[in-house]
Amino acid sequence: MGHYKSNLRDVEFNLFELFERDRVLGAGPFEEVDVDTAKIALREVDRLAREDLAESFEEADRHPPVFDAAAHTVAIPPAYTAMYKTWMDAEWWRLRVLPELGGTNAPSSLNWALAEFVLGANPTLWTYVGFPTATRVVYRNGTERDKRIAQIAAEKQWGATMMLTEPDAGSDVGAGRTKAIPNEDGTWNIVGVKRFITAGEHDLSDNIIHLVLARPMGVEGVGGPGTKGLSLFLVPKFHFDLETGELTGERNGVYVTNVEKKMGVKVSATCEMTLGENEPARGWLLGEVHDGINQMFEVIEDARMMVGSKAIATLSSGYLNALDYAKMRVQGADLTRSSDKGAPRVVITRHPDIRRSLLTQKSYAEGMRSLVLYTASWQDEIALAAAAGEDTALAEAVNDLLLPVVKGYGSERSWTVLGTECLQTFGGSGYLQDYPLEQYVRDAKIDTVYEGTTAIQAQDLFFRKIARNSGVAFGHLAQEMSSFADDPAAGAELAFERDLLLEAVGAVAAVVEKMTADLLAANPKAGGAESEIYKVGLNATRLLYILGDVLVAWLLLRGAVIALRALEAGAPAEDAAFYEGKVAAARFFARNVLPVTAAEAAIARAVDDSVMALDEAAF
Repeated sequence: MGHYKSNLRDVEFNLFELFERDRVLGAGPFEEVDVDTAKIALREVDRLAREDLAESFEEADRHPPVFDAAAHTVAIPPAYTAMYKTWMDAEWWRLRVLPELGGTNAPSSLNWALAEFVLGANPTLWTYVGFPTATRVVYRNGTERDKRIAQIAAEKQWGATMMLTEPDAGSDVGAGRTKAIPNEDGTWNIVGVKRFITAGEHDLSDNIIHLVLARPMGVEGVGGPGTKGLSLFLVPKFHFDLETGELTGERNGVYVTNVEKKMGVKVSATCEMTLGENEPARGWLLGEVHDGINQMFEVIEDARMMVGSKAIATLSSGYLNALDYAKMRVQGADLTRSSDKGAPRVVITRHPDIRRSLLTQKSYAEGMRSLVLYTASWQDEIALAAAAGEDTALAEAVNDLLLPVVKGYGSERSWTVLGTECLQTFGGSGYLQDYPLEQYVRDAKIDTVYEGTTAIQAQDLFFRKIARNSGVAFGHLAQEMSSFADDPAAGAELAFERDLLLEAVGAVAAVVEKMTADLLAANPKAGGAESEIYKVGLNATRLLYILGDVLVAWLLLRGAVIALRALEAGAPAEDAAFYEGKVAAARFFARNVLPVTAAEAAIARAVDDSVMALDEAAF
C-alpha cells in the first residue's frame, strides 16, 4: 500500500450533501459535466491517486532532480517521470482547461475536490502541470497572437511558471529590478534574475512558457516604481513557430543557474532563473498592455487556493495514517486499570489523550476540507452568475475574503496539527522514514511560506478584503454564521455548540471592530497618530486564525445537522458510523476550539504598540 490515504466519502459528502453541488453540475456553463460524470471523475482520480500517483512520492524525495550547472538542465527522476506521464495520459486535467483550448468547463468545486486527491498523493505534480491556469490567463488577457500561444501550449502540454520573486525582492514584489527592453519587431528583451521559481526547469515537457513580471524601460508613461510599474511577459524556454507550434531548435536566453536544496518537496525544482545574461531572452508583452500585476493575480489566486488545498490534503492523509497506526499499536493498559500490573495491554485508541488527538486531527482535516470546497462553491456561483449576465460583486468579494483564509489559516493549522498531533500519534516511529509523517511534516512547512507568507495573508485579509471592502463580505459571512447559530430548525441536539458558535462570531466581529478603529486612528489627516497602524499589524494573524476557526466550526456544525437528520432517517449501517463521526467532530471542535476565540479577542483588545517601541538591542 502507498502512503496516501484518501477520504472519498467525505469529499462526496461535502459536494453533494453539504454544498448541494448537484444543483450546479450539468447547469449553465457546466452543462457538459453532470452529476454522473462528476462521480465517475471522483472515483477514477481517487483510484489513480492512491494506486499510481502516490507510488513515486518517497523515491522522488530520496532521489531528487539532478541539476547540471554547465548544461543548465534539470533531470527529473525516472519514477516521477513515469508517474507524470500516467497523469497526463489520463487527461483529467482537461477539466481545468478552457473549452477554447481543448478542455471542458467544470465547476471549481469539482476541480478542487479532484485536486485534493492529486495534491495528497504527490503534491508537486500540480506545480509541474502548470499550463491549465497559465493558458487560461494568457487566452483571456491576450491578443490574437497570445491566444495562439495559449492554444499551442495547451495542445502540446508545455510547462508553465510564474516569475515574480527576485533575490532582493521577495514578498516585496514591487521592488523587482528585472527589466524589459523593447525591440523593433514588437518583442522585448528581458534582463534580470528571478529566484524561487517552482518548476523553472525540467525535462517533463518539450517547452516551458514563463510568465515574467518585468519593468519596461524607455517607454513613456510605463515602468514606474512599485507593482503598478510591472508588466507581464511571455518568455519561452525554446523559440517556436507561432503558426505551427513546432520548436525551431533555438534556445531562448532564459536559463536555470541554481536549484535550491530544500527541507521538503525536494522533487520540485525550485530554481534561480537568469534572463538575458549571455544572449537575449525574448518575450511578448501579454495583451500589449502594461497591466502586469492585475494580469498575474489570477495565477497568484489560483496558486494560493492550490497551496491551501495541498496543506489540507496532506493533513487528511496524515490523520488517516495516524488513525490506522493507533488502531493496531498495542501499548499500556486502559487508564482505569493503570495500577493493575496484570491488566491486559490495549490498542492506543483506548487512551484518552490519543482520542483527543485523533478528534483534533479529524475535525481540522474535515473542517478545512469543507472550507476549501465552500470557497470553491462561491467560485461556482461567480461562473454561473457571469454566464447568466447577473451581478457577481458579492460572490467575488466573499471568494476574495476566503482565499487568504484557505491559504494562510489552512497551511498554518495543517502544518501545526501534522507535527503536534499526527506525527505524535506514532511516538518515536513517526520520526522515522518508515512512515510517511516525517516527509509530510517536511513537505508541508513550505505551505506557510510560499505564495505569500502567513503574515502577508493576514494583512491581505484585513486591509484588502475587509477594510477596503467596507466589511461587506465579512458582514455577509458573519450574518450567515449567526443566522445558522440562531436557527431553531438546526435542531436542539447541537444547541449548546451553536451557542458557542454565536459567541465566537461575536468575538471575531469585535476584533474586526477594534482593528478598524485602530486603522482609522492611524490617519494623520483626521488628527490620528500613524503609529496606531502597528496595533493592526500585531492583531492581523490573530484575526486570520480565529476567523478560520469560526468558519471551520460553522461548516462542521452544518455538516453535523445533515448527519443527524440522516441518522434519524435510518441511515444504512455502512453510513451510520460516518455520520456519527461527523457529529462527534463538530461537537469536539466547538467545545475545544471555539472557547479560545473569546480569549484571543480579549488579547486583541489589550494590544498596544509597546512591542514596536522596544529597542532592537533588547531582543
